[in-house]
Amino acid sequence: MRSAVLHHMGQLEYGRALDLQHRIVENKIQSPSTPDHLIMLEHPPVFTLGKRGGRENLVVTAEFLQEKQISIFQTERGGNITFHGPGQVVFYPIINIEQERIGVQDFVHGLEQMIINSLDDFGIISERSPKNHGVWVNDKKIASVGISIRHGITFHGIALNATMDLTPFSWINPCGMANVKMTSILKERVIQQIDSPDDPGFSLGDIQDRLLEHFELFFNYSISQKNENNPIQ
Repeated sequence: MRSAVLHHMGQLEYGRALDLQHRIVENKIQSPSTPDHLIMLEHPPVFTLGKRGGRENLVVTAEFLQEKQISIFQTERGGNITFHGPGQVVFYPIINIEQERIGVQDFVHGLEQMIINSLDDFGIISERSPKNHGVWVNDKKIASVGISIRHGITFHGIALNATMDLTPFSWINPCGMANVKMTSILKERVIQQIDSPDDPGFSLGDIQDRLLEHFELFFNYSISQKNENNPIQ
């Protein structure tokens, strides 16, 4: 069984989280015996761009985003433009998949499957798309998956819409796709009359716990937890 150290970071600004991932990856490159790390957090509002670009998929002006106090970050992950904000569960697994002999596609499909399994626990039927990475509920996207790999080590990861305000997704073509519809766990459970918008029957912590349980099961990991805010020390 593989082992990994989990770090709950609460809400962390995107640039700090990206710097933290880079430092953990570099530490693992320099010291191959360093354990795998899992980072669970939320981000303040931010748009991030993947390798395939993204600024051309902004449908609002820079002045508008400045007024809304939403920044834009260029990253090295796969995919195009997406949005992160409070009420979205973000999970960054920093794993040496080369050392663990996990193929890249197998790893991405595994991340998608752990989301699908977790959503099923909340009464939501979802699936992956043969054309686009991520997880979908009918024709609506509920979770994004985008990773980078350096020296066989993955970073970046998944973003699952839970209770977040989906409005900022209307200011972009999410993942570079015009007219794509976005959804969330809360929205789907309200549609099914499981929850009301004012009284969801779950918390972000519940969702995080389910994701971690399914991560352990799918990838055969044992997770230990740390609460300090600097995982590489």
